[in-house]
Amino acid sequence: MSVTVFSATRCALGEGPMWHPERAELFWFDILGKRLHAKGAGGERNWQFDEHISAAGRIDRETLLIASETGLYRFDIGSGERSLVVALEADNPVTRSNDGRADPWGGFWIGTMGKTAERGAGAIYRFYRGELQKLIADVTISNSICFRADRSAAFYTDTRIGRIMRQPLAAADGWPEGEPEVFLDLGHNDALGVDGSVMDSEGCLWNAQWGASRVERYAPDGRLLETVGVPTSQASCPAFGGDDLKTLYITTAADGVKDDEAGKTYGTRIDVAGLADPEVVA
Repeated sequence: MSVTVFSATRCALGEGPMWHPERAELFWFDILGKRLHAKGAGGERNWQFDEHISAAGRIDRETLLIASETGLYRFDIGSGERSLVVALEADNPVTRSNDGRADPWGGFWIGTMGKTAERGAGAIYRFYRGELQKLIADVTISNSICFRADRSAAFYTDTRIGRIMRQPLAAADGWPEGEPEVFLDLGHNDALGVDGSVMDSEGCLWNAQWGASRVERYAPDGRLLETVGVPTSQASCPAFGGDDLKTLYITTAADGVKDDEAGKTYGTRIDVAGLADPEVVA
């Protein structure tokens, strides 16, 4: 598959792409630049923050839930105003938020990590019905948070370790149930980092592979099915969008890379539809 440039805006660390179906807009972040970007039919715009921001869920047409290094916030898209919903490691200056995604029950999973990838400094949390609960501790680089359409499992990784885990979930409320198991083991590899992931409507997982210039699609049994190349090394996170959810968007990062394509956001048409992110209850 060939990709094209969706946004030529260069992000130091592009991350957290999220398609908003009601607005027909893609939202994404530059974590190191402390900016939120959006692009739809009306063009591209951005909002500057005073701290690192990294991931979002949609509350309604006008409101996002945004994860920052100190909390989860309601963000008004029209006014740019935000209000704190719950603190997130606000008393820990070492960490910031990283990968996150809404779950099928209206909850929001969010990972943290050390600002310079301090070993074991981060964690993965779930925000649900007004409360934030830690699920996984001692995480170095939280990534790959996504969910099966049938609500049976969540997926996540610690990029340092290189294993994507599959966590069974309770059907009633989405809390972890039983022990996680390894879904995909790409091992610790200095040339390849297991980064952001998203699930499609056929139950396959698409994973961005940092340092390897690609996104790969894996079957429910872990078999590699296809590869989408990007023209820069640091692919960071995929997302599905478009009216039919058959456009695959891919964020990348320019930090530490000198090529002209680094940090841009790419898109490509694919044959299988993705899944719309559920609304977050907040």
